[in-house]
Amino acid sequence: METRIFSNKDIEEAARILKTGGLVAFPTETVYGLGGNGLDKEAARKIYAAKGRPSDNPLILHVSKMEEVIPLVESVPEKAKLLMDSFWPGPLTLILKKSAIVPLESTGGLDTVALRCPDNALTLELIEKAGLPIAGPSANLSGSPSPTEASHVYHDLAGRIEGILDDGAVGIGVESTILDMSTERPTLLRPGAITLEDLTEVLGEKPDIDPTLLGKSMEDGFVPKAPGMKYRHYAPKAEMILFRTLEHKGAESKVRESMAKYLEEERGDSFQKKIAILCAEETKPLYQEMAEKKNIRLKILGRREDPLSMTHNLFRILRECDEEGINLILSESYPEEGVGFALMNRMKKAAGQKIILIK
Repeated sequence: METRIFSNKDIEEAARILKTGGLVAFPTETVYGLGGNGLDKEAARKIYAAKGRPSDNPLILHVSKMEEVIPLVESVPEKAKLLMDSFWPGPLTLILKKSAIVPLESTGGLDTVALRCPDNALTLELIEKAGLPIAGPSANLSGSPSPTEASHVYHDLAGRIEGILDDGAVGIGVESTILDMSTERPTLLRPGAITLEDLTEVLGEKPDIDPTLLGKSMEDGFVPKAPGMKYRHYAPKAEMILFRTLEHKGAESKVRESMAKYLEEERGDSFQKKIAILCAEETKPLYQEMAEKKNIRLKILGRREDPLSMTHNLFRILRECDEEGINLILSESYPEEGVGFALMNRMKKAAGQKIILIK
């Protein structure tokens, strides 16, 4: 199968492919999505096959306006309407009880459906022209870093899908916040650029937080209600380890010292491998001498004072590490507040929860 690159001039053709059961990757403000007809069970099966994704991992249905949600769900609670008014179009996915027209193949077999209105003009036009909700997980091979540029999608899925709608690099760089509104209390299932604090302000109450986001292990047989909850995600090919201090005083220097000690004592043979260190712009000077002596690549995530600059770069940098043949990635950790909660959620998953705590 030839995978074509579409521009804004090709919206009609991209919409035609979706309406006839094909797959087209599309841009959003978060990451690129892999789109198919959300009401077509065969299109859903194609999405899972193209990604190599387990079929019990739910898809997100993308709409172009709030009115398009009504036929997809049993009802829209008042608090859900309030959130849509406040954050749509934008990086917030809401989970509601699905209606009969949404196939189980699109929901991972659940009686709930994940819904989002993305903040991207091209994709909103694509949804309108296709006249259907677009089921869209991230447009990457399952488990690998999510795509933030069309070239990332092509690298992973060329020959597996019909087309890619190219709108350049995305803005945010990590997937949408997911809030479960199908239960008695709103529950945060995945952090994103819409923060817990943002949700609390609009709802007038703090949502519950799914235990898996707080480090609780999942029991066997756990049924994920949202993408990315059960399986290893966002992972580079290299082994990745996070270094985290238990106190803030002198934290940056302690992390640097712990990394150096780890490389010398625990992984004496690692200097024969390709190693990268992920750090912030502010802490880059701490690692430069060590990097030069040990031929280590320094990768700058962004500025500590601006977590969105880090989310914007994270997946691109992890893909760079793959391209450069990096075998080991050592990374700083960051405060889990605001957008930092989403940043660290993705970093922990990328590292497979490998964290060295520094006392």
